Amino acid sequence: MATGGPPFDLTVTHEGLDALVWAIRQEEDGKALRKDLAKTMREALKPGAVRAKSGIMAMSSAGFSTGPSLRSAIAKKIRPEVKLGGRWTGARVKAFKTPGIRGFTNAPKRTNRRNGGWRTLTYGHEPWRTQTGKRQWFDDAFENDADQYRQAVHTAMEDMARRIASRAR
Repeated sequence: MATGGPPFDLTVTHEGLDALVWAIRQEEDGKALRKDLAKTMREALKPGAVRAKSGIMAMSSAGFSTGPSLRSAIAKKIRPEVKLGGRWTGARVKAFKTPGIRGFTNAPKRTNRRNGGWRTLTYGHEPWRTQTGKRQWFDDAFENDADQYRQAVHTAMEDMARRIASRAR
């Protein structure tokens, strides 16, 4: 918690982030401050995104497809996301859908599943077969370091709160 500064209670929770965004909006250059906060929070999550990308790239591949690479397409869609205000406020690393890859829109979700996998045609023709990915590649990227990423985001929030508080003095 920032001491001796802002006229709001900043705790390191979603409510604290909401309070910080409210305080930023009250400043004259609030738009620039929000951009700085979002950038700092994204930078804090980038190492996790890199680990998730390397996790999907480590998935084995049969290599028979003539289409775009599934693994690299999924890796390109993994990025840190920060939203300040609106319906959802927070920071996360997200694997976005891949609609242009062989009609496999939910590839990140399906390749990360514990059980099952996905059904695909063999060389584009019958028979259907079930293909499995590298299980938990996305979740494993954050399993041991989740507290580290959470602390980095909290530090970015606290730094911004101190920056706003120093202006009020």
